Amino acid sequence: MLPDVDDLLAGLRVVALPLVTRFRGITVREAALIPGPAGWTEFAPFVEYDDAEASAWLAAAVDFGWGETPAPLRDVVPVNATVPAVPADAVAGVLARFPGCRTAKVKVAEPGGRLEDDVARVRAARQVLGPEGRVRIDANAAWNVDEAEHGMRALSPFDLEYAEQPCARLEELAELRDRIRDLAIPIAADESVRKAADPLAVARAGAADLLVVKAAPLGGVRRAVTLVAEAGLPAVVSSAIDTSVGLAMGAYLAAALPELPYDCGLGTAALLGGDVTDEPLAPVSGRIPVRRVEPSPELLDRWAAAPDRTAWWADRIRRCHALLAP
Repeated sequence: MLPDVDDLLAGLRVVALPLVTRFRGITVREAALIPGPAGWTEFAPFVEYDDAEASAWLAAAVDFGWGETPAPLRDVVPVNATVPAVPADAVAGVLARFPGCRTAKVKVAEPGGRLEDDVARVRAARQVLGPEGRVRIDANAAWNVDEAEHGMRALSPFDLEYAEQPCARLEELAELRDRIRDLAIPIAADESVRKAADPLAVARAGAADLLVVKAAPLGGVRRAVTLVAEAGLPAVVSSAIDTSVGLAMGAYLAAALPELPYDCGLGTAALLGGDVTDEPLAPVSGRIPVRRVEPSPELLDRWAAAPDRTAWWADRIRRCHALLAP
């Protein structure tokens, strides 16, 4: 049941957390934190998302703060390191922030970047992790089919675990899979799941080998669990540079899946220059625990967003709530 919007706003705290390195074009991550009967929850769609897309994130926040999470099947979740589009000589420093992680997701196809830079970045990650580590790439749908084939052939010597959303459209993903069968590099769908009107379409089209699922954009933990079951594909759980409160939602999703064949993208607290808790869900020995997070009042005050930004988020919650209301 959807709570009244006044209940959502009563304890609202908006924070602005610095990032240790530029990521997705931003250096500060804003998030709205809300106390609910089940515990603290988070509403943090990126600021450029429209209300229709952001409303699914609010549904997820309500589900986590007011509903019941599925019974966890595990109490820790293995996580990967995330390497933004940094110069190759900065990769080792980024990976050092993820102690014990044996998998690295490396961003490629950054706007304005060059394939040579991507190759150097992936090579550096492989050198740090060694031959037994796992390296996956994420192009965030930035390549067309020709660019994706060229890029993946250039990166294939580094033994890629998979390539995440190399192209935007389902037809492109399907064509790319056919073109690169000789490389045996699986294709993972992210934007084609969380931004699609029909998140199961990519599975039905045979356009991907696995799914990347995020609890918030899919409307909550329970909805995401159902989607993975219906898709019938392996899944890796990821996040969106959340605070530890938001990462807890992802951890509960990962803990609820019957099978978890891949390290999850839930270690991104390591990319934050601050957090809302004294016990962040940062990687330790390559894992994070499955637990609720209680924010620290002192840290909520330290990282509080400016009043006009808090007002902006409150207005956004009101608009999204109106879209969810029956």
